[in-house]
Amino acid sequence: MRIVRHHEYGPPGVLRTEEAELPAVGPRDVLVRSAAIGVDHADVQRRNGTFPLGGTPLPYCPSTDVAGTVVRVGAEVGDITPGTRVVAWKAPNAYADHVAAPAERVLPLPPGLDFAEATLLGGPGRVAVNLLRTARFAAGETVLVHAGAGAVGHLAVQAARALGAGRVIATAGSTAKLDFVRELGVDEAVDYSLPDWPERVAAATGGGGVDVALNGIGGKRLLDDVRLLAPYGRLVSFGGSGGDAEHPDIPVLDLLGMRQVMGFSMPVVLRHRPEQAEQAVRDLVRMVSDGSVRPVVHARIPLAEAARAHELLEQRRSLGRVVLVP
Repeated sequence: MRIVRHHEYGPPGVLRTEEAELPAVGPRDVLVRSAAIGVDHADVQRRNGTFPLGGTPLPYCPSTDVAGTVVRVGAEVGDITPGTRVVAWKAPNAYADHVAAPAERVLPLPPGLDFAEATLLGGPGRVAVNLLRTARFAAGETVLVHAGAGAVGHLAVQAARALGAGRVIATAGSTAKLDFVRELGVDEAVDYSLPDWPERVAAATGGGGVDVALNGIGGKRLLDDVRLLAPYGRLVSFGGSGGDAEHPDIPVLDLLGMRQVMGFSMPVVLRHRPEQAEQAVRDLVRMVSDGSVRPVVHARIPLAEAARAHELLEQRRSLGRVVLVP
């Protein structure tokens, strides 16, 4: 089978398509014939050596979301059978024709969802809904989502609306992305490249502030978000896709309005709040099935052209998710 790896850190061209044996299938594993593979900013950061949590062992093949058809199951897997259409989230060695994933990370697909769209039920969808749960979001509240046109962001704005948000505000960095989030139904789209974007967000709330802010970009914008929170507002930080992994110092005085700042990690949620994680999956599948959340695929790129997919993410032009197609 084919697999895409990089043996050094560097630009997209370090990605190589190689031949490899089919992955071994353990007793609790599921072997999936890949039909679509999600591409994430974390893949780009790991490839160029800037991932906030440190470098990855080389050679490296990204661990991401794969949708396809089950071809084999381990001896201890009883609830998934060959021929089932599934998505495997955060599957190891995912840029490949076949992927072996732990059965607990494999989800059967709802009818009518194509494989490329299904990759968004993996990491991005789980993160989007769990961010709202972590923020203790309640119906009627105002939600601010940064990078609202991204893989996580475009699902978070739709999920917030589907779960009863009173007002949804999204930031984006281009005219095309602002138009895109408006099409998704946000109440206000704000260009975060403008120096007065915080004032524009504040104006969109009528000066009352936001109840929930979801920030996966990092950097100085986190401090701006704190100051945009309403009393008892909650900011959830879940990454540094903006390239700045350093979080600013947050003065204690900025928190005295009963504002709260939280970090987010999906593995931690799975370890300590598994019931929340499972409920989020059920909520996500329901919202996708009833049409209240629409996964959007920006581009479907051949597996052998993985470098082109990375270039597209680095150019920050994608709306929704970029996928690789074997």
